[in-house]
Amino acid sequence: MKNLIRNSFTWHAGPPAWGPAVIAGLGCALPLLLGLFTSHTGFLWASVGAFQAAQANPLHRFGMLRMLLLTALGACSAGLGFWAGSHPLISLALFATFGLLLAWLQRFGSEAGKLGIGLSICLCLGQGQFGMGNLHNPYAVATLFSLGGLWVMLLAFGLRGVHGLRMWPYMPRVISLLKVLRRHAQRLPRRQWRLHALACMLAFAASGLVVNLAGLSRGYWLTLAVITTLQLDFHNSLVRAVQASLASLAAAGLLILLGHSLQSPPMMVMMLLPLIVLSRALQANHYGLFVLQTSLCFVLLAESLSRDWHLPEVRLFNALIGTALALAVALLIHALQLRLGKTPGSAQTDKTQH
Repeated sequence: MKNLIRNSFTWHAGPPAWGPAVIAGLGCALPLLLGLFTSHTGFLWASVGAFQAAQANPLHRFGMLRMLLLTALGACSAGLGFWAGSHPLISLALFATFGLLLAWLQRFGSEAGKLGIGLSICLCLGQGQFGMGNLHNPYAVATLFSLGGLWVMLLAFGLRGVHGLRMWPYMPRVISLLKVLRRHAQRLPRRQWRLHALACMLAFAASGLVVNLAGLSRGYWLTLAVITTLQLDFHNSLVRAVQASLASLAAAGLLILLGHSLQSPPMMVMMLLPLIVLSRALQANHYGLFVLQTSLCFVLLAESLSRDWHLPEVRLFNALIGTALALAVALLIHALQLRLGKTPGSAQTDKTQH
């Protein structure tokens, strides 16, 4: 708890990033306002793409490259999730693959993990939005997502011009980048990573399959609850696992209470845009806090144009199932870890592998 409090007070290193924050606000404002006037849910995907691209800082050396990767890979993830919304087996395989991908990216440091969590959230939103709104084509979802990201990149070029920077910075040497990533990966023991990867695969696959088979409306409340809970550091403690589940459920409950009290898309947009600007200006450095911060903003974006907030029990039920599922997987992995720890020679084997 002391570490969590200390990290919360050092939420953002350095001064607030107001330039990228203004870009994030303007990038999301245009598609959201168009969505309010037209009532077309396609603009919702453009706003999600804009927010995904705005996670990168265009003033950094590799900011534009990261923004391009976030837009392209996020569009593919959202389109794949939307495409798998009507296929249970495809959802199972796809979510398991993304769970393994997220665990693999986390081996290379927190920045790679942040990329993985963004792609996983886009996948969840794609599946959860299937059958809702005016779109029924995954290619249209990916295209609108990309348009939102490109709109933010256009604003980012303007910001770089104001600061007198090159429109497109020099590209890094691939070999040097791979060496840095390899050093990060070697710091994590193999058995610990394998258990974490197994937990992500099981939880992700189960959540995607449950949403598909049960035909749950707005299933991203379930899948995002699973992802958010598993990304919090348990430190091999059952008490911390329960606390993380309760924290995820409490955060979902507060969001549902907020939406139910407003029940107005214009009011939701008016509240959301300043929140996006503030969130981007004070983007969390700590990985767990970044996951919570980003997940909350993505959920609010997905729900900003909703007109069924008079049915909060659907969202609460999904969030409750998601936290229970994440807790069950965490307990299973903890029991497996204890069993492996009692195996003779397991510690020596892990040291040899590491």
